[in-house]
Amino acid sequence: MNAPDQTESAGPGEPDPRRWRILAMLGIAQLMLIVDVTVVAVALPDMGADLGLDRAGLAWVASLYALVFGGLMLLGGKAADVFGPRRLVLGGLGLFTAASLLAGVAGGAEALLVARALQGVGAAMMSPAALSVIVRTFAGPELSRALGVWSALGGAGAAVGVLLGGLLTAGPGWPWVFYINVPVGALLLLALLRSVRPMPGAGGRLDLLGAAIVTVATSAIVYGLVTAGDHGWLSPRTLVPAAAGLAGYAWFTWHIRTAATPLIEPGMLRRRPILRGLALVFVSTALMIAVFFLGSFALQQSHGFTALQAGLAFLPVAVGTIFGSNLAGRLLPRWGVTAVSVAGMSIAAAGLAAAAGIASVIVLIIATSVTGFGIGAGFVAAAGSMFSAVQPHEAGVASGMLSTFHEFGAATGVSAVSSIAAAALLAPTIDAFAPGYWFAAAVAAVAGLLSLARPRKPVDA
Repeated sequence: MNAPDQTESAGPGEPDPRRWRILAMLGIAQLMLIVDVTVVAVALPDMGADLGLDRAGLAWVASLYALVFGGLMLLGGKAADVFGPRRLVLGGLGLFTAASLLAGVAGGAEALLVARALQGVGAAMMSPAALSVIVRTFAGPELSRALGVWSALGGAGAAVGVLLGGLLTAGPGWPWVFYINVPVGALLLLALLRSVRPMPGAGGRLDLLGAAIVTVATSAIVYGLVTAGDHGWLSPRTLVPAAAGLAGYAWFTWHIRTAATPLIEPGMLRRRPILRGLALVFVSTALMIAVFFLGSFALQQSHGFTALQAGLAFLPVAVGTIFGSNLAGRLLPRWGVTAVSVAGMSIAAAGLAAAAGIASVIVLIIATSVTGFGIGAGFVAAAGSMFSAVQPHEAGVASGMLSTFHEFGAATGVSAVSSIAAAALLAPTIDAFAPGYWFAAAVAAVAGLLSLARPRKPVDA
């Protein structure tokens, strides 16, 4: 892997002595951003009752954050490369924290939606910049381990969000799903201000036209994919935004070839490790979302779990993801991306195939926990492949690309499994969700085979 530049917190060639503490703080901040995607889901009924939100309003409260977050990710990553990742981390975290306070005190739908959009802007600034800090702070095998820790946050955050949302809504009330971010964000801001030394940016100008094109295109595609779950793949409400988004990406591809300072260097899109990393994070995220989506309905509708009980049942899945990510991070320098990705997707496929039986709650939980283990390895392989082919000054935009495909994967996973399991959602029985699990297992198996077909490239080559 291309050795990243060290920060100014260490001498030339020396690792930053605070690097693991920095990773812990950035990890908590990233977990907070991920949790905010799912924490709202359980609180939506109470929000609707208090603020008089209709179904469309509730849908926007749930999706607006993810749309803005995903749409602005590339711009946030490029800004980290231009201005330095430390500035974007601090600015994004500060904006996210302030917006969380605004969301908690919101007295109406408009104020809440504005706050959710601002949360998305802050998250899009901070998330790719934080990963860029990590790539610049760690090197060699330690970077693989750090990426393992970072990758574990995806599955853990989704499970923690569902559980935390249930606890806070049932306890002090729905505003606390936002208030909880304020003290945590403020403390992290102060700690990061002292711990992360300035990291110079590459300079230059932001490609604002390219950013506008890709932001609108990304948001349109994500919106179309999310809509497919409710209206079907052939509905105009799905096809029109998806087609507009694809046209936008075609325009963006032409634009970066002609712009003086493009948002993404065209050459990055021709590097096979980058394309492999994007494909792996897309599939891994789609599988993870499928596990939570199908499991949530199966546990609550077929097995009679409450929302809080379902959240607790997902904790083993989060633990499996954490263990899989950490083990993969340790094995990546020795095994390489190909072996880790094949192993991860194969384990995920086996777990999903076992879950298709849904013979009992115990079988379902164990099977999906095994799936989480494999998906965690897939996340690490994606990041390892991606960052084996980028220079330090490209780490921000590479992080933004990885995060954008994470959002694509989440939206695609929800829309695909909800379409396949549509009959089960209307008339749930114990085995009605099996087609959704079999489909996800097939996707994981195919991803493993495709990874095997690619030539091996060591992660630290």
